[in-house]
Amino acid sequence: QIGKSNAKKISKEDISVTFKDVAGCQEAKKEIMEFVDFLQDSTRFTKLGAKIPKGALLCGPPGTGKTLLAKAVAGEADVPFFSISGSDFIEMFVGVGPSRVRDLFKEARSNAPCIVFIDEIDAVGRKRGRGGFSGGNDERENTLNQLLVEMDGFSPSDGVVVLAGTNRVDILDQALTRP
Repeated sequence: QIGKSNAKKISKEDISVTFKDVAGCQEAKKEIMEFVDFLQDSTRFTKLGAKIPKGALLCGPPGTGKTLLAKAVAGEADVPFFSISGSDFIEMFVGVGPSRVRDLFKEARSNAPCIVFIDEIDAVGRKRGRGGFSGGNDERENTLNQLLVEMDGFSPSDGVVVLAGTNRVDILDQALTRP
């Protein structure tokens, strides 16, 4: 467990999952191979002036292999894997969620190149501005805002790729689903 973020870090030596362990998902594996290439040799991307991949949203019903696929990316690229559930960011105390996000990304940057996997991102990434005055909703929005700041704040040299899993794309904030 890392700091206040509740994320679990799996070192690259402890990841035994690769694409050969993921049955099916051929199209998804092909698409996500770009992240493996980037994590293995980011300088090649920057020299070519290519768009640096920051992350991907893995969508599908429960049990379809989203987490396994994310771990396989880390295994193929031979990089550390940070895993956290979206609900682990949410707290009733003001400021805890954003602080957990900052702690996670600080740790990820210090272990780059690496994968950060946020499972059930819909717990923290629901559409904003739904009205209501509940403090919990404000805290969730503050946490989402911090997550977006951290994701947008990467420079290509950071070497952190964010993968997120959800089975509820329909309720996600547009900022999380933009290309």
